[in-house]
Amino acid sequence: MNSRVLSLSFLLLGVPSAALCAAPDIGKPAPNFTLPGSDGKTYRLSDYKGRWVVLEWFNDRCPFIRKHYDTGNMQRLQEKYTQKGVVWLSVGSSAPGKEGYMTAAEAQEIRSHEHVASTATLLDPHGTVGRLYGAKTTPHMFIINPAGILVYKGAIDNRPSTDKEDIPGAFNYVSKALDEAMAGKPVTTPETKSYGCSIKYE
Repeated sequence: MNSRVLSLSFLLLGVPSAALCAAPDIGKPAPNFTLPGSDGKTYRLSDYKGRWVVLEWFNDRCPFIRKHYDTGNMQRLQEKYTQKGVVWLSVGSSAPGKEGYMTAAEAQEIRSHEHVASTATLLDPHGTVGRLYGAKTTPHMFIINPAGILVYKGAIDNRPSTDKEDIPGAFNYVSKALDEAMAGKPVTTPETKSYGCSIKYE
C-alpha cells in the first residue's frame, strides 16, 4: 500500500496525526476544562454541573462535518436538545495553519452562516481539551450527565460515510443515548467508534 493510500485510510478511519490519546472511561467523571468561546466568553465544564452537556468536535472543512451541517442534521439535533436544556458545545481543536483552524471571528461567522444552534463554539487551538478527551475525529461526540459523568462517547450515527443520502436511514447514537439517559434509563450503546476526518492537532 503506498503512502498516499495509507494516509487516506488513516483519514477515513479517524486515526489522528498526533499521538493517540487516552480517553475518559464511560461511567467515570468527565475531565473538567476551561476554554474561550468564539463569543468572547469563558466556558468551564464545572459551571454546568446539574445539566446535561454534549461535546461535539468540529471542523468546518471536513466532508463528514459538511454531510451533517449541509443537510441541517446537526443543527436540528442541537436545537432539539438545547431547547430541552442541554448545553451543547462545539469544539474546534485544529491547530493554527492546519485545516479547520478558526479564529474567534471566523468561528462566529461560521455560526451565523451555518445557522449553528449549539450553545457555543469553543476554541482549542493547542488541542489540550481534545487530547484530554481522546477526541480523534470530526465529528466525535461525548455526552455528560448532570452529575458530571460520561455516559456516551463515539460516533454521531451508524453510517460512517460522507453521503448525505445516508442520513435519513441512519441510527443516531447521540439522539438515542440522550433520550434514554434523560429519561433515567441505561444507555443501550454507551460507546461506539467515531468516524470522520482526523483532528488536525499541532
